[in-house]
Amino acid sequence: MIKNYIFYGLLITTIAACHSNSQGNNSSGDKEYPVVTVQPRDTTLSISYVANIQAGRNIELHPRIDGLLDRIYIREGQQVRKGQVLFKINDSELRIELNKAAAAYKSAVADAKVAQVEVDRVQMLVDKKVITKTELDLVTAKYKALLAKADVALADKNAVQQRISYTSIAAPFDGVVDRIPFKEGSLVTTGSLLTTISDIGTVFAYFNISENEYFRTLLSGNSAQQITSINLILPDGTRYPYNGQLESAESEIDENTGNIAYKARFSNPEKTLRHGASGKLLITRPLQNAILLPQKTVFEIQDKNYVFVLDQNNIARMRSIRIDQRLADYYVISGGLDANDRIVYEGIKSIREGERITPKG
Repeated sequence: MIKNYIFYGLLITTIAACHSNSQGNNSSGDKEYPVVTVQPRDTTLSISYVANIQAGRNIELHPRIDGLLDRIYIREGQQVRKGQVLFKINDSELRIELNKAAAAYKSAVADAKVAQVEVDRVQMLVDKKVITKTELDLVTAKYKALLAKADVALADKNAVQQRISYTSIAAPFDGVVDRIPFKEGSLVTTGSLLTTISDIGTVFAYFNISENEYFRTLLSGNSAQQITSINLILPDGTRYPYNGQLESAESEIDENTGNIAYKARFSNPEKTLRHGASGKLLITRPLQNAILLPQKTVFEIQDKNYVFVLDQNNIARMRSIRIDQRLADYYVISGGLDANDRIVYEGIKSIREGERITPKG
């Protein structure tokens, strides 16, 4: 459940009475009720969201070939650099294949050179008109076939070299190594998870907001300018020392939950935040000309919200209001009230529409 925090002050300008016994009788016989006069004021609103922290980059490392794990050059939790070799798979059999492929390539190249010499010799005889051009076409075709064979042999040799390169598994970026489930000598396949690497220099705190809040706040102008601060509260209750920056995370609203995911980017130079951690985001934004009412002044009839407003003759009139936010013990009112309206503060369950009351003061 989303918990809301509100910094308010001077929003409620007049409270006629504040003790728990709200009803009484005056000399005229009218019941007395505490009354509050509200005025729109500028304030700030802080809302808390449950957040899931993820590394800026987090990938799984899988081998690209099958084989025995010869060497593990790292330990769990170690900081590694981009390009650093982490694992080595045995490549002895591949080295034998490479030697065979290299020999086959050299043989194919040699055959092609012999065929080239033959082409040159026949070309000379054709120029002297000793033999016909048909003989030249035959030896030329044979030479081209041997060149193609050499190309195939070279491709086979390169393929084996590529497979050998897969036996050395390096870090794709700077990061922290996660758990290593295999030991040296283990048989690994292309589906084996060697480890996970997280780049936690920058982390993202993912959180969900409702569709209503998305259209009400984030789309009402520049959302980044509306937000004054984004703070991360850690599980132990401490505040993370760096402020975050709001970024979009998804382009669609989940039709099942009615939520859309957002994320806040946080710098993590000390590497204190880790991938998969949790926390709470405290997003603060300004509220201009806001009217706040205590929740006990509002009652509901058929899914509509009402308050009792006193007219100039102290007659209580029901008035429908629009609630923008529910925050702790207060409502942020977005419509239905005007400046200087007097609202019955307590005892609303015992008031009838059109009843004259005495503001208790």
